[in-house]
Amino acid sequence: MASHPPTLTVPVGADDHRQGAEHAAVILVEYGDYECPYCGQAYPLVKDLMRQLGDRVGFVFRNFPIATSHPNAELAAEAAEAAAAQGQFWPMHDLLYEHQRSLGPEHILTLAAQLDLDMDRFEEDLVHRRFEERVRADFMGGVRSGVNGTPSFFLNNVRFDGDWTGDGLIDAVTSLSGSR
Repeated sequence: MASHPPTLTVPVGADDHRQGAEHAAVILVEYGDYECPYCGQAYPLVKDLMRQLGDRVGFVFRNFPIATSHPNAELAAEAAEAAAAQGQFWPMHDLLYEHQRSLGPEHILTLAAQLDLDMDRFEEDLVHRRFEERVRADFMGGVRSGVNGTPSFFLNNVRFDGDWTGDGLIDAVTSLSGSR
């Protein structure tokens, strides 16, 4: 008896961070860790996929910080959420991946300042761990969906177990969305 790949247990909703068309043929969900080198490799691939496929794909990012391996991953995820509270999730998401080798607290504050965030509010959000629950909820939703490493991708709610490097992910998305 063949086993089927796991599916998302938490459906994509209004609280998710989303790019691209809301009703695209393919919704790509990534569970990612800002300090994970593999997520760092996937970051430009996903950006390229979004550029190439335009309205045929929507992208959702969910936090899956693996703190046991990546000591700054949780702080980075909470920083992304704190930036989201000021309407700057995607710019912070991009900066975190583009600077993932130096995600200590001081550097995260430098990145936030580059986005012209209200720094008092941002720092207070981080000090008081205002978004710890949000990050934990993403993480636990991932665990319930069968995520056991990062990056983990879901295409239209089904975990993608193929090779996401090279053309693997874009070929899978293309096949679901129509011609390239």
